[in-house]
Amino acid sequence: MELKQVKRSEVKLRIGMSGASGFGKTYSALLLAYGMTNNWSRIVVIDTENNSANLYAHLGEFKVLQLEEPYKPERYIEAIKACEKASVEVIIIDSISHEWNGSGGCLEIHDKMGGRFQDWAKLGTRHQAFLNAILGSNCHVITTTRRKTDYSMDVGSNGKTKVVKHGTKEITRDGFEYELTLNFELINNEHLAIPSKDRTGLFVGKPEFVINNATGRKLIEWCQGSSLKEAALKEIAACGTLEGLRHLYEKYESERAYVYPHIVQRKMTLENVKNQVITNNKIIDNGTIKPNTSS
Repeated sequence: MELKQVKRSEVKLRIGMSGASGFGKTYSALLLAYGMTNNWSRIVVIDTENNSANLYAHLGEFKVLQLEEPYKPERYIEAIKACEKASVEVIIIDSISHEWNGSGGCLEIHDKMGGRFQDWAKLGTRHQAFLNAILGSNCHVITTTRRKTDYSMDVGSNGKTKVVKHGTKEITRDGFEYELTLNFELINNEHLAIPSKDRTGLFVGKPEFVINNATGRKLIEWCQGSSLKEAALKEIAACGTLEGLRHLYEKYESERAYVYPHIVQRKMTLENVKNQVITNNKIIDNGTIKPNTSS
């Protein structure tokens, strides 16, 4: 066992985004993810919404993993692991509602098991494994969830039963949002959002707003905290290509004045190494240094 100093920079964000159809969940999630990465190629969408992510291909060259039915928890887990192996920074799961009430999802599995109360014990373990895959991922994860109108049958003062509307409810197992760092609810088709849960404190008490790239940047800066400059220096020092340096310059937009001279210095170092290799009668082939065997 080892005691360590707590570091917010080691935390991976778990962000929920819920709303009715047409309220902009997929679009908002993509803008949020881009603000967190400044690189579309570092984003992947697990798409269960009939290829809806492809409608936003004009935004940038993000990756898509099409997840078809049956939407059992294990297939979601498999998809998450595949995304992690692709070395991306942000995974968008659009949406998790199918895992709960989609074809082959938890509610359908429960029905096929007999619909008995005691069957939830076994099924709950499978659903929890799905949640653990999200919470334990080494990537930032954004989940989208459908919402539906919630009703109940109440008895009025006159003794008659009536239908009472209670607003909207997320289509997933109750309590999911308690696992998240931040949960946004999209409230209309103008993409306006409000936080229903916010551990960051960045949006508490603020009026509704439209999620965009700046929202993602704000979140990643909060996540990295005071170690942002330290993280930038480590990445610059480890970078071995000019293209990589360009990405880091874009990634650390809020710290450009600080990182710029370090990037220039690293660029000069890489160019000097290349020139020295050429001078020593060697060639560089696809980034790998090899002796020159030509006569």
